[in-house]
Amino acid sequence: MVFIIAIIIKWVRYFSDVAMTLKVNGMPDQELRKFVAPEYVFGVGARKLVGQYAKKLGARKILVVTDPGVIATGWTEDVTTALEQERLSFDIFSEVSPNPRGEEVMRGAEFYSAHGCNMIVAVGGGSPMDCAKGIGIVSTNPGNILDYEGVDQVTAPIPPLICIPTTGGTSADVSQFAIITDLQEKVKIAIVSKAVVPDLALIDPETLLSMSPYLTACTGMDALTHAIEAFVSNANSPMTDIHALEAIRLLAKHLVHSVKDPADLALRSKVMLASLQAGLAFSNAILGATHAMAHSLGGYLDLPHGECNAILLDHVCAFNISAAPERFDAITEALGVNLAGMVRPEREIALLEKLRLIKREVGIDRHLLELGVQRTDLSQLSRHAVADACLVTNPRDATTRDIESIYEEAL
Repeated sequence: MVFIIAIIIKWVRYFSDVAMTLKVNGMPDQELRKFVAPEYVFGVGARKLVGQYAKKLGARKILVVTDPGVIATGWTEDVTTALEQERLSFDIFSEVSPNPRGEEVMRGAEFYSAHGCNMIVAVGGGSPMDCAKGIGIVSTNPGNILDYEGVDQVTAPIPPLICIPTTGGTSADVSQFAIITDLQEKVKIAIVSKAVVPDLALIDPETLLSMSPYLTACTGMDALTHAIEAFVSNANSPMTDIHALEAIRLLAKHLVHSVKDPADLALRSKVMLASLQAGLAFSNAILGATHAMAHSLGGYLDLPHGECNAILLDHVCAFNISAAPERFDAITEALGVNLAGMVRPEREIALLEKLRLIKREVGIDRHLLELGVQRTDLSQLSRHAVADACLVTNPRDATTRDIESIYEEAL
């Protein structure tokens, strides 16, 4: 418990600097905020620039981290071809599960060392990118990757890292998060450090053309959850608000159509841009109870992260609305709902109905029971969720019993 409290205190100080204020010429206190982001290139064909940038970053031997699904789409080959054109040597590590395990990270680090690599390129969704970040950590820092749970626990810089996302939602390519599954404890851990912010993100909307409608829906709902939770986070700032609201607007307008028309590159570009905007927001404002609960749920039953978020999102919003009603109004309007003439209860209903409509329209309509969650699981799920660092920036304090009640509503 002492360790958890220490991590929580460090988390709040690290991201929101709430303990520090300024007096400027007699003006009211102004809270300090920080904003961390990598260099990024956005646009069709961005992935093919990897060779040029890798050379500029001093690549000698590159570890390409990907997974079998991404290899099958051809995106990994595009990247390795670009490396070959610059006469750069590389090896591929693809032993990555949909929810990357600590053991996979450690095998990847051994592979990195054995092949004499000095740089990492991640190609894929959140799983290869998080695994690549983990490999980078234990390649330059001692011990097991699970030792680095929490905030700012990584002391030595990781090797140069380029991320090339192939899904529109996880935003690991621009964030200071790495999420790794602890198989023994059946939980996902969050590693948060500026050390894992990539040196470069090559964000190419064309890579989304290979996504299935289901994966589009799950990753898109993940992005929407990122944006909503960042906007109502108690570590929000004007810088993060801009990105969060724009992500919500883009997803409200384009996500459903992108699921229904997956070959439309213009739609894919809008969703990828929304993922970028949401990532910049949550990497700096952090998240909330939805992600804390989704990490616990996904780690316990090895479930898709985006679907977990989608199932829980409206239930968590219902719990949180009373703590930040004006901010939730702004979210509702960004989702395209006209609140004119509505009183408070009507506004809350309008938000929840809109979120549930989006879920139905993208095809995410299962409940936790259908995913295999039993009532007897809720106590353990809740205990893990309240220990998750994402809960610290939730706008409303939540007890273990509160979290258990939200899980119950989502059954």
